Amino acid sequence: MTIGQPDRPIAGALWMGLSGLCFIGVYVGVKYVGTRLPAAESAFLRYALGLVFLLPVARSLFREGLSVHVIKLGAGRAFLHTFAVTLWFYAMARIPVAEVSAMGYLTPIFVTLGAIFILGERLALRRGLAIVVAIIGVLVILRPGLREVSMGHLAMLGTTLCFGVSYLMAKRLTDLASADMVVALLSIGVTIGLIPLTIPVWITPTSFEVVTLFAVATFAVAGHYSMTFAFGCAPLTVTQPVGFLQLIWAVAIGYLLFGENIDAFVILGGVTIIGAVLYITLREAQLKRRLERTGL
Repeated sequence: MTIGQPDRPIAGALWMGLSGLCFIGVYVGVKYVGTRLPAAESAFLRYALGLVFLLPVARSLFREGLSVHVIKLGAGRAFLHTFAVTLWFYAMARIPVAEVSAMGYLTPIFVTLGAIFILGERLALRRGLAIVVAIIGVLVILRPGLREVSMGHLAMLGTTLCFGVSYLMAKRLTDLASADMVVALLSIGVTIGLIPLTIPVWITPTSFEVVTLFAVATFAVAGHYSMTFAFGCAPLTVTQPVGFLQLIWAVAIGYLLFGENIDAFVILGGVTIIGAVLYITLREAQLKRRLERTGL
């Protein structure tokens, strides 16, 4: 397969669909592990076990080398990501799979806000309205005042915020280092960052928990690679809508495997957030094509 030629929409859609299924596998694994292990320890085991997937590219990573700027940026991203994944594991074990999936779509909204406030991009009226719509979607899911907003929900909000800033830093890193190096810096940095959070709460994991978290790591790596292949085959306008199918799968998995109720408000809120993200994606693609045509 040739990556980097965005003219294969069917292949891109299929890879994106596979990526979504892999991330559902991550959800299922973490849900089965449950709450016996502290969130930081579960996250640590997932990342530590996942380091085995860096072995095939270890030699090329050593040859590439690192600049001081890349090390600082990579360390900062890993520090932020450490708290993000800890919060995510905490939320995943405590609130329904569908709610985790729906609220996870907030990350592109936070990326957009970060681009405005951190990178100085202009906030156009339409983008602003899309962000407002996404916030309304969150309120529909959480329904503050009508039901209890749990620590799991707050943790998931923190997760999406941290992931949003992390992705902005990743965008900068990809201009300075190879994709393998960016992944390696994150994997190693998060593993190290989780050690001081894990030691005080360490509980000896069972064989089942270790095997399940290794499966989680495997699904996560496969999901990221599938997403990378999808982006190489087709533009975001093709792959992004397919990625939204993950919410449907999350609802189905939560209902069939874990007996979670199908909450109409969660689906409505998730679809509202998805609509806002899809609009921003399509709008950005339209503006990019316009700039390419004008040569600006």
